[in-house]
Amino acid sequence: MTGSAIVRLLQTEGYTNLLLKSRSELDLCSQQAVNAFFKQEKPDYVFLAAAKVGGIQANIRQPAEFLYENLMIQNNVIHAAYMNGVTKLCFLGTSCIFPKNTQQPMKEDQLLSGYLEDTNEAYALAKIAGLKLVSYLRREYGFNGVSIMPCNLYGTNDHFDLQQSHVLSALIRKFVDAVDNNDENVTVWGSGKARREFMHVDDCARAAIFVMEHYDGEQFINVGWGTDVSIKELAEIIGKKTGFHGNIIFDISRPDGMMQKCLDVTRMRNIGFTPRIDLDEGIARTIMEYRALKAAGKIDR
Repeated sequence: MTGSAIVRLLQTEGYTNLLLKSRSELDLCSQQAVNAFFKQEKPDYVFLAAAKVGGIQANIRQPAEFLYENLMIQNNVIHAAYMNGVTKLCFLGTSCIFPKNTQQPMKEDQLLSGYLEDTNEAYALAKIAGLKLVSYLRREYGFNGVSIMPCNLYGTNDHFDLQQSHVLSALIRKFVDAVDNNDENVTVWGSGKARREFMHVDDCARAAIFVMEHYDGEQFINVGWGTDVSIKELAEIIGKKTGFHGNIIFDISRPDGMMQKCLDVTRMRNIGFTPRIDLDEGIARTIMEYRALKAAGKIDR
């Protein structure tokens, strides 16, 4: 999702010399394959958006895979970039890196100040390792790497698999399908009290390119809106926009995850970046995209 958004924006801005490989063409978990790619292609700039990602259910079920695969991807790409003289690398992480009981909104200097949220600990540990590797290579060898930590992302090319998807995309699928099927109820995981911050993936792409062009600091930068909504509020917004008039049921037997995740984006705004696509517009876009995919038969049952 995020990588394709960066590619779309680069192409829109006139960049043509892009080195693009699919998963089948380049296995980023293979150190040998990654080293061979960097040695042959010698890229100047690298956006590291590749990751194994998923919602709370996927993180709970596959912690070993989330830790191992993300560590392999990051270590291979970052180290190969350093060894092959890449001019600059931008590493994309996650707001999951912050402690579960930390102060809100979460400032960059609160990293490693407490225990992580159990349900996404594996993914968070991997991303912390990635941003630290970028930072240490800069400190020790002068490698020009920067890191951004986005809030929850959604939008174009997100997947809508209820077993793997993020909360916003999962809710869009549930509500659209409920309307199409004339269902009276939609069930949402958790109490609805947990709060999350959301940013459209196109804004994240803008942020990645912005820091590549304008920021050269060692400190990572939080990227988001600096405001959050409860899952209950999010479900009600999506329900209204999809035309659902039934009952929203919150399944309190399911985990909420971290009760609040809202970023302090002061540093982001101080370097001159502001997102553009607000939640209302972003949800409307994503509903249209899901309906189009469903109509085209591209959504798995």
